[in-house]
Amino acid sequence: MSLGTLPATTREIQLASRPVGRPVADNFRLAKSPLPELRDGQILVRNLYMSVDPYMRGRMNDVKSYSAPFALDRALDGGAVGEVIASRSPEHQEGDVVVHSLGWREYAVVDGDAAQPARTDLAPASAFLGALGMTGLTAYAGLLKVAEFKAGDAVFVSGAAGAVGSLVGQIAKVMGASRVIGSAGSPAKVARLLELGFDAAFDYHDGPVRGQLAEAAGPGGIDVYFDNVGGEHLEAALATLNVGGRVAMCGAIAQYNSTKPTPAPHNLMLAIGKQLTLKGFLVGGQRQHAAEFAAKMAGWLADGTVQYDETIVDGLENAPQAFMDLLAGANTGKMLVRLQPEL
Repeated sequence: MSLGTLPATTREIQLASRPVGRPVADNFRLAKSPLPELRDGQILVRNLYMSVDPYMRGRMNDVKSYSAPFALDRALDGGAVGEVIASRSPEHQEGDVVVHSLGWREYAVVDGDAAQPARTDLAPASAFLGALGMTGLTAYAGLLKVAEFKAGDAVFVSGAAGAVGSLVGQIAKVMGASRVIGSAGSPAKVARLLELGFDAAFDYHDGPVRGQLAEAAGPGGIDVYFDNVGGEHLEAALATLNVGGRVAMCGAIAQYNSTKPTPAPHNLMLAIGKQLTLKGFLVGGQRQHAAEFAAKMAGWLADGTVQYDETIVDGLENAPQAFMDLLAGANTGKMLVRLQPEL
C-alpha cells in the first residue's frame, strides 16, 4: 500500500458505559478516530482478526485488578493479528503479519517491540490468537506447569468446548492422561469433545454437576481440575478430586456478570483433608514457557494430534455482539471477529 493511500482514520469500538451485570449493546459505541502519524520504531497494522475473551468483562468494571480497566469513551483493546502496511521499525517490514494487543479497531499504530511475528507458514493468521497464541499457552502452561500434570493423571476440564478448555483436554491426552472429562453447555458441544478425544463429557444443564462428574470419573476420581468456570463446577471438582489433587484456576466465567458477591464452594474444607493444591494463574506469568509451548504445539497441529475450533463473526460493528455471545456460551473453540479480508 503506497503512502498516499494509507488510511488517516480507523473505525473502532469504544466503551460507552460500564455494564451492570450482563453487557448490553448500549454499553458499546462504533466510532471513527484519527490515526497518529508513525514515529520511529512504529508500524501501521491493518487488522485482520481480533479476539474477544472472557477476561475483558472484568476490565469493563472500574475496579482495581490485575489489568487496568477500560476507559470510557475510548477504544477497547485486546489481541489482534494483522498485516503491516507501513513501517518505521527495523523489526517489521510491509507485508509482515503480526500479533499485537490493539484490537477492537480496523487499523492500529503499534510500537514495533509490542508486535510479534505470526508464522503464517505454520498456520493461518487467526491461529495466532488461539491455538498458537496466548490461548494455547494458557492451556499448555496451566495444565503442565501450574497443575503439574503427569502421565496417568485423570483430568477434568470445565468449559471444555471453549478455546482454552478444548486444548487442555487434547494436550492431556497426548501427554498420557488416564482419563479426560469435559463439561460443556450443549449436546453439540459434548459431541464435539468426544470427537476431539475426550473420554467422557457431559452437558451441565442436564443435572447437578457433582453427580454428573462423579459418574463420568467413576471410582478412580480425578487428579487434576482445570477450572474455567468456578461456582458449582469447582465445588463438584473438590468433591471428586483424589488426595493430592491439583486445581489450576484459570477463570470463573459463571461469576463474571454477577452483581452480588458469590459464595465460595461450600465444601472448601475438603482441600485440607485431601491435601489439595488450588493455584490461580495468569498467562502473563507463564511467558517463560512460550518457546517450549510454540515448538510443541506447532508439531501437534502439523501432525493432526491437536485440533482447534473457531467461531468467526464478520465485521467490527458486530464485535460487541460477539463478545456478549461469548459470555453466553455461543462459541465453540475460539471466538474471533474477522475485521477485514486478507489481501
